[in-house]
Amino acid sequence: MIAVTAGTWESPGIRIGGAVLDDAARGFVTSGIYGHLVTVDPDGGPQVTLAWFDLDGDDLVFATLFNQRKLDNLRRDPRAAVSFESDGVGEHGLRPYLVVRGTATVTEGGAPELLQRLAHRYLGPEVVFPPMPDPPEGYVTRIAVETVGGVGPWSE
Repeated sequence: MIAVTAGTWESPGIRIGGAVLDDAARGFVTSGIYGHLVTVDPDGGPQVTLAWFDLDGDDLVFATLFNQRKLDNLRRDPRAAVSFESDGVGEHGLRPYLVVRGTATVTEGGAPELLQRLAHRYLGPEVVFPPMPDPPEGYVTRIAVETVGGVGPWSE
């Protein structure tokens, strides 16, 4: 069943219209699982890459030290999708997963600080990252969440 309210719609597993991540989804994103970022190449095809993600308020954020294809894609077409997959199997034989779609904004600077914080989560509490003296300021990308879906408590 689809319910329409004030320009948004909901169906089982998908919320659209300025969606926010509930506590279960927020915990999933910040649990140390990798996100699969999908951007749109110039020819309209998908480009997929793995990234470390965090939350800043209600937005997903990731960082890169150097300009990369995903950043070029997002500057040209800011639509993004990110999926996160659990390593456990859920009740219907599927691994719990979260899919977030939104609009990205790429800004210069701040990457080393964000990457260091994320390295503690993804690599360990004693890790120093980036592993270089005087890393470049890089880029931080913020994805404003527009839809939330998948299989897990965030879709119930």
